[in-house]
Amino acid sequence: MHAARIPTVEAEAVSVLSLRPVAATLGILLSILGAAMLLPAVVDFSTRSGGQGAFVGASAITVFVGVLLWMSGRGQSMRKLDLRQAFLLTTSVWVVLSLFAALPLMWSHSQLSFTAAMFESMSGLTTTGASVMSGLDAMSPGVLLWRALLHWFGGIGIIGIAIAVLPVLSIGGMQLFRTESSDKSDKFLPRAGTIAKRLLTAYVLLTAGCAGCYLMAGLEPFDAVTIAMSTLSSGGFANSDSSLTVFAKPAVDYVAIVFMLAAALPFPLYVRALAGDPWRLFSNPEVRLFLTIVGVFTLLSFLQLTLSGIAAGETALRWALFTVASLISTTGFMAADYTNWGASSDAIFFVLMFLGGCTGSTSGGMKAFRLAITAKAIRQHLKRISFRAGVFPLRYGGAPVAEDVVTSVLSFVFLYLLAFFLIGVALNMMGLDLRTAFSASISCLANVGPGLGPIVGPASNFGGLPESALWLLTAAMLLGRLEILTVLVLFLPRFWVR
Repeated sequence: MHAARIPTVEAEAVSVLSLRPVAATLGILLSILGAAMLLPAVVDFSTRSGGQGAFVGASAITVFVGVLLWMSGRGQSMRKLDLRQAFLLTTSVWVVLSLFAALPLMWSHSQLSFTAAMFESMSGLTTTGASVMSGLDAMSPGVLLWRALLHWFGGIGIIGIAIAVLPVLSIGGMQLFRTESSDKSDKFLPRAGTIAKRLLTAYVLLTAGCAGCYLMAGLEPFDAVTIAMSTLSSGGFANSDSSLTVFAKPAVDYVAIVFMLAAALPFPLYVRALAGDPWRLFSNPEVRLFLTIVGVFTLLSFLQLTLSGIAAGETALRWALFTVASLISTTGFMAADYTNWGASSDAIFFVLMFLGGCTGSTSGGMKAFRLAITAKAIRQHLKRISFRAGVFPLRYGGAPVAEDVVTSVLSFVFLYLLAFFLIGVALNMMGLDLRTAFSASISCLANVGPGLGPIVGPASNFGGLPESALWLLTAAMLLGRLEILTVLVLFLPRFWVR
């Protein structure tokens, strides 16, 4: 008799990751990006700005490569991506699209270097809003529109990965939309195509509403549309070096405040609102926590402005609320240069850069859900230390939270803070002072945009940094936007072989 064979890990069949579906999907997205480049070309041609050639040439190359990728990967295998392919595609999309989106920035009148153009395009698609470009007031309208389009495309892409990919990692909080006890939450998740259409509808309607409000506030149509794209995507690219201060209109500030905060709320709840359940938006525990944080930090900033004599009354309240909304939503618009408000304001706003908006929004940062879970986990641990025999289940929004979700969230928070520290130290070693290094680190990792101080603050840009720092911050923008673990999982050897 032959001895029974004992299966081992080495003896198991392995499956090398197939790249065909990833290539085909990338090809489709590149073709869409290339087609979108024709919009700025048309704008430059109609305004006789002379920059249309750069966009037409970049469009031709991008579409050509996109079609080649699609043809090389099309077939039965691209009908459905498995989990590993989804993770690889998520990271590849932001890297490859940023690479091709940089082409018109290099070839247009702005004539950015490859490093600067890659930084700018990554900042656009990750909706960070950090810029290396100056002289925006005299820039061709095609370039300004392209920057806004990058934000807008990136914003809807961010919502997509929050719905499709992050629940698998248990770090985003989107899995809670699947576990709520209400019957309506079950009906919210039909097929993926229906979800995508509803989310896109909500995104388009909010963008159109924002543009309409900017028009009524006194902006020209071009400014209203492009700034609305930047606002709803939590991006922050403006059409002037002075951001929104160039308009000097309080009404514009208030419109920006409303829609920056709207962009930081969960977009799945907007879908429910459109379906006839608007109260769910305000009863959501994460939304309530987020708005509470906004209120507390606005009050602190208002008191600081008033007591220091920098501003008073409505102006102080508007500046405080605008700056808090801009930073916590990770939009990065400027209504006033808050780096001149003193050290106490720096401390307030430095903390705000870490926090971010809600899960399923276009904002970056750590997100209110993770803050709540972390605080509840600490409280639970303290109770267990004090009362050894007690049982203290962790609940969020009335529902129990699984232990693996808590572990994943705490792991994410640790990695997030570690990445911030390491990037800040590396920037400091490249010659940046501590204030600039660590504020640039968190502003890019959290996708906020402006940092603190005269070098990377809201009244300046990142153009004065060395190329090595720009590449590091480009990687930080990608790492922060894709929630760190989505990128790190690609470095596991077992990821590439099943």
